[in-house]
Amino acid sequence: MDGVTVIDHPLVQHKLTIMRKKQTSTASFRQLLREISTLLCYEVTRNLEITTERIETPLTEMDAPVLEGKKLVFASILRAGNGLLEGMLDLVPAARVAHVGLYRDERTLEPVEYYFKAPDHMADRLVIVVDPMLATANSAILAVERLKQQGASNLRFLCLLAAPEGLERFRHAHPDVQVFTASIDSHLNEKGYIVPGLGDAGDRMYGTK
Repeated sequence: MDGVTVIDHPLVQHKLTIMRKKQTSTASFRQLLREISTLLCYEVTRNLEITTERIETPLTEMDAPVLEGKKLVFASILRAGNGLLEGMLDLVPAARVAHVGLYRDERTLEPVEYYFKAPDHMADRLVIVVDPMLATANSAILAVERLKQQGASNLRFLCLLAAPEGLERFRHAHPDVQVFTASIDSHLNEKGYIVPGLGDAGDRMYGTK
């Protein structure tokens, strides 16, 4: 699908398989999510712009590569997005963080916003929106809309799993936002869950139902 990158690194796929297993414990699921998010972050930031600065090594001076521009923003769609956020901050600890609080109305499957907080100068930053699941895409579409309202114009969306239906809706709503995912699964069921999927990521992270 145009504008969608599937991250098929063997370590990503192996860890994802363990996370899918229903017998995987809450503690193991949480740890695996942190590990896999670091690997996903490596891929989604692969083509960041760089410049050089003059430094001195123990042997000589040199022009060395450094990231160009303002700090990245990782935008977490609460609550499950925080599971990806932690591992990404391990890799990019200086990144700024935005939080978009949304929950899904289980009757209509529509997102309801309850919290929003983002850094300043969003127009000057690359914003990577994170949520483990891109299912109906309702929450993802709304989250990106809110970030654009704050001035964000350079955005990417990162998830563990995506459903074809959600991908199509998201790309139609935000054709300028590239999607990175570890897997495009089969379909959505009648309750809006990804199949085969891994269940509710937030519940499996935090041991809730």
